[in-house]
Amino acid sequence: MVQFEELKLFLEGYKPEIDGLEEAIGVKAMESEIQQLENRAAEPGFWDDLENSQKVLQRTSSLKGKLEKFNKLKESYDNTITLIELANEEEDETLLDEVKADVDSVVKELENQRLQTLLTGEYDKNNAILSFHAGSGGTEAQDWAEMLYRMYTRWAAAHNFNLKEIDYLDGDEAGLKSAVLLVEGENAYGYLKSEAGVHRLVRVSPFDSAGRRHTSFASLEVMPEIDNDIKLDIPPDDIKMDVYRASGAGGQKVNKTSSAVRLTHIPTGIVVASQVERSQFQNRDVAMKMLVSKLMEIKEREHLDKIEDIKGVHKEITWGSQIRSYVFMPYTMVKDHRTSFETGNVNSVMDGDLDGFINAYLKAQSLGELQG
Repeated sequence: MVQFEELKLFLEGYKPEIDGLEEAIGVKAMESEIQQLENRAAEPGFWDDLENSQKVLQRTSSLKGKLEKFNKLKESYDNTITLIELANEEEDETLLDEVKADVDSVVKELENQRLQTLLTGEYDKNNAILSFHAGSGGTEAQDWAEMLYRMYTRWAAAHNFNLKEIDYLDGDEAGLKSAVLLVEGENAYGYLKSEAGVHRLVRVSPFDSAGRRHTSFASLEVMPEIDNDIKLDIPPDDIKMDVYRASGAGGQKVNKTSSAVRLTHIPTGIVVASQVERSQFQNRDVAMKMLVSKLMEIKEREHLDKIEDIKGVHKEITWGSQIRSYVFMPYTMVKDHRTSFETGNVNSVMDGDLDGFINAYLKAQSLGELQG
């Protein structure tokens, strides 16, 4: 049947890309390293150094996970080709929809794994710390910041990342003024780093009784969570600590003592806060980790030799430099101004469908084609 033959030719066109992916991710090198790591784990005294043994096991698990994903892709490709051939021989049209779905699944998984080869930055594999800030404009901007918060939590959940709320400051009437979210999982920062910047919303305001159109702004900062084994010497005199009572989002129960901690890095003006833990000391540890992550992120972004070279927070919220616009009225469109990727399905995007934007950014970055 013509439909099955066309599907087979279409899928076979991706075989060279699967072979290229095998070379790009270094399957043979991964298999060799896994064997070496397993040999180390079998050596006497391996568990004497618990910290090192944990790192070996984590590395082994990570490599095995990548290898298993690639082997599943190859297996899915082979099984789909076989299914197409069988369906074609039997001329069984009832299998056409199943075959199409399997072909789409193989192509989508190939694309996902190819994108992972673009995550080559030093911290791309790390967890990501997202900091949301409402722009000027009161309730409008605060509501928009909360919409963004919801959008990214939905994206993270769809990709099986773990989420941990670190800080949340309610808006005056609705929404949020600021919030910090930890996204835990491999390559979280590599994917989400593309989302840092100012996000612009155009809509008819639900808070305007006259039904006028409003433009609102909110910013998102994205930092890699820095591993504990990276030490950074910050003089105690450079840090100002304030404590206050935690205030949870959505009426959730929070600790009523003054356990929340806000740290200000005096030389740069960077402010971080944590209220997720029960004790002041725990919140201070979380805030310090965030501060280190922020300083390292700025150092890398600004290509500085030393942390001391950071003279201030360089990336301020400037409304003329938005990375993406979300238009609800008079038409519906979401457009990224750096890659020109756009979609008319605003509702899907607000429900966390961001892969098109993230993928376009990673591809443009790898080709040096980013605008602005």
